[in-house]
Amino acid sequence: MGAKVILCPGQGAQSVGMGRRWFETAPEARDIFERADRLLAEIWRASPATAALPRLSTVCFDGPADLLNRTDVSQPAIYTVSVACKLAAQKMWADNWDGPITGCAGLSLGEYTALHLAGCFSFEEGLRLVALRGRAMQEAAEAVPSGMVALIGADEAQAEAVCETVRGSDVLVCANFNAPGQVVVSGSKAACERAVAQAEAAGLRATALPVAGAFHSPLMRPAAERLGAALGAVGIREPGCPVLSNVTGRPHQPEPDVTMGESIRRRLVEQLTSPVRWSACCQWLAANASGEFVELAPGKTLSGLMRRIDRATKVQSYDEPLPIP
Repeated sequence: MGAKVILCPGQGAQSVGMGRRWFETAPEARDIFERADRLLAEIWRASPATAALPRLSTVCFDGPADLLNRTDVSQPAIYTVSVACKLAAQKMWADNWDGPITGCAGLSLGEYTALHLAGCFSFEEGLRLVALRGRAMQEAAEAVPSGMVALIGADEAQAEAVCETVRGSDVLVCANFNAPGQVVVSGSKAACERAVAQAEAAGLRATALPVAGAFHSPLMRPAAERLGAALGAVGIREPGCPVLSNVTGRPHQPEPDVTMGESIRRRLVEQLTSPVRWSACCQWLAANASGEFVELAPGKTLSGLMRRIDRATKVQSYDEPLPIP
């Protein structure tokens, strides 16, 4: 029972109070939060946009929600909470975590958590990357009025048809294939508004999402360029287990004449402008990885999605340090 398949949450999983019980219960979690507070204080002081931010742990535990929901805050916050949760749970339930990690996947941002847990880079290296990623995405979103719309009941072909019908000269693309019947489209604000009307006319439910902008679309290209420069300065080691790529829906792997590390860099840059194939990632893990599936804090979004992707695969959520049945 000790082998684990680890699922790492992405942006949107945040909520005020997240990680507090792990911090209060486990010294391993406290150490991660303290390291994150120190490093982010240094990073945030360097930019006028973030210089006045309080400690990360304060925002996680006490909010306010509008600050925690900022892209440049929520991304390092979720990464920190997930890593703290994993280290604390592994120590607290050592008998239940005595086997290997046989697979790792993270939803968008969560891919960085998965790569860190697989040994590709240190906690601090990952935190620097996600802090820069969050800030770059926030600024790209603020540059152009844009958004995202969830299409409930849509498959890939239906979502693509909505985009083709209403895109016009604007940007509108499929951004997330989260689960059967749940596709998110992303693009210019006007195109998103047209997509809502078109989807409803086609018998689908459409909901505009409360996000800063058009993530996983061509409008994120400026952020992708900044992220690429930062990734070029980080040494990326071979993962110790399969880590799923959001871009391909399959494990990261070396390419002809390209090392594993360089291939991972390329996929992470592409991820900002490409659709997230989360359903395919989970299907691969369900078919190929053995062990208990666990979802790290914060939240229980990924266990809910798995019920729609592969009902036979049960996922244990570690949102809080409760006894494992």
